[in-house]
Amino acid sequence: MSDQRLLSLLDQAGTLAGQAADLLVRMQGEQLAVTRKELRDVVTAADLASERLVIEGLRALTPEAAILSEEAGFSGSSDAPRWIIDPLDGTVNYAGGLPWFSVTLAYQEAGRTVLGLTHAPLAGLVAHFAAGTVATVNGSPAAVSQTTCLADAVVSICLTSHYSVEDSERTCAVIRRLAGLCRGVRVIVSGGLEMSLVAAGRLDAFIGLKADIVSHAAAMPLVRAAGGKVTTVAGQDSRDEDLEKIVTNGLIHEELLEAIRDA
Repeated sequence: MSDQRLLSLLDQAGTLAGQAADLLVRMQGEQLAVTRKELRDVVTAADLASERLVIEGLRALTPEAAILSEEAGFSGSSDAPRWIIDPLDGTVNYAGGLPWFSVTLAYQEAGRTVLGLTHAPLAGLVAHFAAGTVATVNGSPAAVSQTTCLADAVVSICLTSHYSVEDSERTCAVIRRLAGLCRGVRVIVSGGLEMSLVAAGRLDAFIGLKADIVSHAAAMPLVRAAGGKVTTVAGQDSRDEDLEKIVTNGLIHEELLEAIRDA
């Protein structure tokens, strides 16, 4: 895809993400139908309404593309370019009236994300990525923090109600370890938003030990374009399908990995 076509698609998809974000904000003030999905995880009427809006819009923009979505699953040809979308990343936050949620869209060609958007309306964050041309947060160039020591770092980590006992124990062990090593540990649970905050230099790191593809595909290349790193605990570049996503400004990456391995 040419740069001009990619930028045009970014603009159109950004408008669509904004419409979905506006819909979520309006619906958050209503009485929402909430359905249990997995263990204590939930899906709301807003998840489904946002998903319908986004899927219909993307099909109009790119009728040839496949779509992988949080609730609807996969549709289309496995050989086609594809969208990876989370129409409401941070549903539990959203259902509780909290502001930490987002709409995320990623467009891939040949398995590579060439376009990514994260729109978090109540957190005041809009992140855009287009391969080789755009990497911005709220219109400014994305740039990771310059924190060089874990002791000065603020780190977010994902811990959700649908984790298995083993997943929870592993995550809690990391939290206990980091609590004595860094400036602060935060549990926000909206991966696309958190990774974008790393790309913006507002968080120094984000840890996802069981990270799904739909919430994180859009922001991974943004972090890298901003100067950060995204790896597994073993230190290998994290791929979309990898569950482990250790995201940092790059400067504290090895120190953070060592601390996690010790935990």
